[in-house]
Amino acid sequence: MAPSKTQIANAFKASKALGISTEEIRPVLRDLYKSFHKNWEHIEADNYRVLFDRYFEMQENKGEAEKRDERPGKAVHLAEEDQVSKRTGSSFELPLKHSTHSGNVQFPRHVVSGNGRVHPERASAVSLTSHTNYFMKPKNEGSTNDAIVSAEQTSMRRPGPMNGAARIQRPKTDSNGASISREDKKPIIYKSDITKSTEKVPISLVDDVGIESLPKFNYIPQNIIYQNANLNISLSRIADEDCCPDCFGDCLSAAFPCACARETGGEFVYTPEGLLKEDFLSNRMALVREPDKQPHVYCQDCPIERSKNEDMPEKCKGHVVRRFIKECWRKCGCDMQCGNRVVQRGISCKLQVFWTPQGKGWGVRTLEVLEKGSFVCEYVGEIMTNTELYERNMESTGSERHTYPVTLDADWGSEQILRDEDALCLDATLHGNVARFINHRCFDANLVDIPVQVETPDRHYYHLAFFTTRKVNAFEELNWDYGIDFDDEDHPIEAFQCSCGSPFCRNINRKGKQR
Repeated sequence: MAPSKTQIANAFKASKALGISTEEIRPVLRDLYKSFHKNWEHIEADNYRVLFDRYFEMQENKGEAEKRDERPGKAVHLAEEDQVSKRTGSSFELPLKHSTHSGNVQFPRHVVSGNGRVHPERASAVSLTSHTNYFMKPKNEGSTNDAIVSAEQTSMRRPGPMNGAARIQRPKTDSNGASISREDKKPIIYKSDITKSTEKVPISLVDDVGIESLPKFNYIPQNIIYQNANLNISLSRIADEDCCPDCFGDCLSAAFPCACARETGGEFVYTPEGLLKEDFLSNRMALVREPDKQPHVYCQDCPIERSKNEDMPEKCKGHVVRRFIKECWRKCGCDMQCGNRVVQRGISCKLQVFWTPQGKGWGVRTLEVLEKGSFVCEYVGEIMTNTELYERNMESTGSERHTYPVTLDADWGSEQILRDEDALCLDATLHGNVARFINHRCFDANLVDIPVQVETPDRHYYHLAFFTTRKVNAFEELNWDYGIDFDDEDHPIEAFQCSCGSPFCRNINRKGKQR
């Protein structure tokens, strides 16, 4: 989408605040807009950081080129030099569009291929006076996800007088807060779509710090069975009274709610705009924020405790009773645009994976405003038995990174004894979708997870969908409460050191009690 006049004016206003004229920043802005495939949101991110980094990098490269031209024994063509750099008062003018300067600067380029690997490419001459893109699409059109990125970012330089330009240093830090030297930095990474075109909307990935390799995992848009999970999805299991075969078009527009609304008290939980209704959302938020005050069910033979010690399992610690959303199924007569088919239609909002500056690793942010109650995505991964997950975690080395798994225990208490193949969970470490990158936040997260039935009435398996708990602004990081008990030392996955930043952080409170 093309930027509005107001958005362009804001970019020029921000540039002037750094002493950069509109004439100087306009060609840089135009080039970045093209290289980002006309995604203005990437330019606005982090207060136009990419834009200014690119501008000052070009200024610094230009200065280095001038120094090489002034070396003893090398002819200096003053006529051409004057066309490249005209010094006026307190700033340098960089005429990118019409310059005839013949001097080229060579610097190494790196190619980010479709498989996520960064390959050094032989240094080639790149003219400073041409429209050099910060992120350039390669000449080889073999992959639409490939991007050429600059080898490093230099420190920002503010235009200044001839006797010395003022420098604005931006110190970079890694995930542990340690400073990053130029030698440590890797190329800036940008991928236009990590989903392999499997989602309705592309999901981009950007690392504007340049210290982390691309995450290694296989993107899948739907859950897949790992090995032993018992999952029986068949039309014969859906009784006629549990679906709406006589409905047509949109069930929400009917005079009376159909049978699919029976699970939620005879009323649909979605509004005509596709948002989650306030009362249902508030109920789920209360379960997350005050779980100890909510009803619990206890397994007679808890699969979690059984996986830890099959011979002498401990007593079940309890599972919070949660309300399900039942969407219309394939056996129903309504179409896919029915208002009761929100989750199964998939991701529709613009999301981006990015490297967080707070030491939390990769994270997910929205590139557009999300209203309260909006569906964002579901947690997708391998469907495993609880025993399979426990064994995988025990066999893994400490150096391997794991995403926090999801236990599908919303209805475990309804059966006295639950077989291992029916005690299911989701693990997105090796195979998953964008939700694997969503970070944890204690208590006041802007997302909440809700169990949703789509294919089967069997509650051993369901979809875990994320909805916004409030209005979320564009470029705001998304997060959800994993429900971690930081005191549980027996959990198969060791609790991490929480860096959520919430004033209600449970990890901080626990450490305070220990003192």
